Amino acid sequence: MYTYIFVCHKIRREERQQDGKPWRTTNVMKSMSAAFAISIVIGSNRGIGLELCKQLHARGDCVVGVCRKASDELKGLGLWKVVEGVDVTKDEQVRSLATLDLGGGAVDSLFLNAGIGDGIEDSLGNLDYAQIMRSFDVNACGPLRCVQTLLPRLKKGSKVLLVTSRMGSVDDNTSGGSYGYRMSKSALNIAGKSLSLDLHPKGVSVLVLHPGFVKTDMTRPYWGGRGIVSPAESAEGLIKRADDLTLRTSGQFLHALTGEVLPW
Repeated sequence: MYTYIFVCHKIRREERQQDGKPWRTTNVMKSMSAAFAISIVIGSNRGIGLELCKQLHARGDCVVGVCRKASDELKGLGLWKVVEGVDVTKDEQVRSLATLDLGGGAVDSLFLNAGIGDGIEDSLGNLDYAQIMRSFDVNACGPLRCVQTLLPRLKKGSKVLLVTSRMGSVDDNTSGGSYGYRMSKSALNIAGKSLSLDLHPKGVSVLVLHPGFVKTDMTRPYWGGRGIVSPAESAEGLIKRADDLTLRTSGQFLHALTGEVLPW
């Protein structure tokens, strides 16, 4: 693992000479992708997604960060690839991932993290239906578009991780409200369950994961700094659950930090 990190950080920045000819980074990385885990993080620009990229990269994964527009922090991580211009609500932009060059490798872990918090403060007397439909498009249809597009890149042993919210749980809803957000996350949860059944014959496992009550830019407009955990702590839990996932445990709805099975 340490050899991989050394090679990535050194050869990415330089051209080596071999028999008097330049040995370019792309050749090295193609060979590396066959030997090391390939992790794709969709929704990687900030918050939890950025931390997922940071931690996966630090342990030696070949990380692909996918987002609409990359932040300077994301660009500065030195990931294997950063793919900009992908809005998960745009079919043609998501379809561009089908031609993503993975150096001949398959996807080991696919983290679907893109989402919006619109609708968290919805009340029965104040509903914006256009906003609700946008929440569905981003939070539920967006991840499904990405999985469908990347399906040919998934192999036996691949893992699909859907970052949802326990606010999408029907049984756990004891406070009402938040119509658009809850409905979109419930839709994501049922998509995750269906994916776990449909992908099982292919040997691909799926988890639906609540990341915790996280302090991020997405939650700050609604709850200020009242998040319980940091993005780094949440990302660590998500990676732990992904690492522990097997085909036998596929299809569960878990709390990323504790591993607790959550009610649908």
